[in-house]
Amino acid sequence: MVEPPFPADEPAIHFHSEDIEFDLPEQDALQQWIETVIRRESGILQQLTFIFCSDHYLHALNVEYLQHDDLTDVITFPYQKPPHIEGDIFISIDRIRDNAASFGTSFEQELHRVMIHGVLHLCGYADKTPEAKKIMTAKEDEALGLL
Repeated sequence: MVEPPFPADEPAIHFHSEDIEFDLPEQDALQQWIETVIRRESGILQQLTFIFCSDHYLHALNVEYLQHDDLTDVITFPYQKPPHIEGDIFISIDRIRDNAASFGTSFEQELHRVMIHGVLHLCGYADKTPEAKKIMTAKEDEALGLL
């Protein structure tokens, strides 16, 4: 029998904040939702960390690691290839607030969409082409319907 990479009593999904004060509401429910989405995508959850941060913090990561000099809402760093799900997902709370207002949706809805967007990247979905974006959006909508 293969042992998990973490003690059985330790959660595989972690939530942190960096350079901002942010407490994610309903962490247990969100953790269960994310685990369900990963299972539905035939993923094997190893370790997943969400890091909530500011625009400034995420912009610095975007420049340093991706050589993109622009603001973004999420950056996903995978540490394994699908079906193994292990990575860090950095999310700018500033971008979530601004995007929610721009898109006419709630902060929570936009946050959940961006969180699952990062998870879907770890499951192997891309969003660089119009067709890939269409598939990603459909997968996000499907996942949000489970929440």
